[in-house]
Amino acid sequence: MSLPSKNSGRAAVVTGAGSGLGRDIALGLAAKGYIVFGTAFSSAEVRDLTDASGGRVSLTVCDITKEQAVKAWAASVSDALNRSGVNVLINNAGILTPGPLEIVPLEAVRHEFEVNVFGALSVINAFLPALRKARGRIVQISTWTASLPLPFNGPSGASKAAMEVFATVYRAELKPFGIDVVVAAAGNMRTGGPAKTATALARMAEQMTPRERELYGRAFDTFTEKLNSMQGSGLASVEAAARVIEVAEQNPAPRLAAVGRDAEEILRAVREQSDAEQDALRIQIVGLNETPPPSQLPRNGENRDRDR
Repeated sequence: MSLPSKNSGRAAVVTGAGSGLGRDIALGLAAKGYIVFGTAFSSAEVRDLTDASGGRVSLTVCDITKEQAVKAWAASVSDALNRSGVNVLINNAGILTPGPLEIVPLEAVRHEFEVNVFGALSVINAFLPALRKARGRIVQISTWTASLPLPFNGPSGASKAAMEVFATVYRAELKPFGIDVVVAAAGNMRTGGPAKTATALARMAEQMTPRERELYGRAFDTFTEKLNSMQGSGLASVEAAARVIEVAEQNPAPRLAAVGRDAEEILRAVREQSDAEQDALRIQIVGLNETPPPSQLPRNGENRDRDR
């Protein structure tokens, strides 16, 4: 792993840098003179970003759910930097597992936590020695659904909320070492993510049994249509990346920063609205109402409680 000849002396690490938002963050940092290291899913992504960055970004194929692989990657980055540290770590890698919680396989939920939580923790811990050297900054990419969870999006919101808690704890524990920890709550973005999300949504719909379709099909179809529409009209990936880089360099470091106007509005609503108003908002966002399908309405003589 070699360093580009022209750089600012600052080093950055970006997970999930082979595509989408992570790719644009890596390119944006390289354009500002950072030495950039990152993870990718495939050799094709490595070649693509090497060409796109003129060799200024060094990617490694690494599965962040494999702790030993992460440690080996971090060691190779430290070796390449010699005695220098890492100025910025952007924890961007993540996956999305949509669906009704009753029918999403627990193994799929566990895998989402393996990537979004345990993988993210593994990366942070592996790079802390290098971050201490530079008194660097960690930017944890999150989402506004960690603050306003949406129906049919539980694993994503829950895993990102867990990482926001860990980020808060890291912020306190790492303050004595001069390491800042920032949560960047992303809104809807036009990246490679929407296509992956649409595929995941379609796969969940196809896997539903007739009974599950009866219970959730109509509502899930509405959610799917709304989510695809929101993501397709979201912030351009390059603009979102520029905002993340701004947060990574902002002084003093913010605790929580929105990425996109929709994220700003949601975070404001969470601060200002009552629980009942937030419940109504989450239903409104995904185009649902609170009326259950006919098969779930109480029969004559029944008194079936449900949440309101």
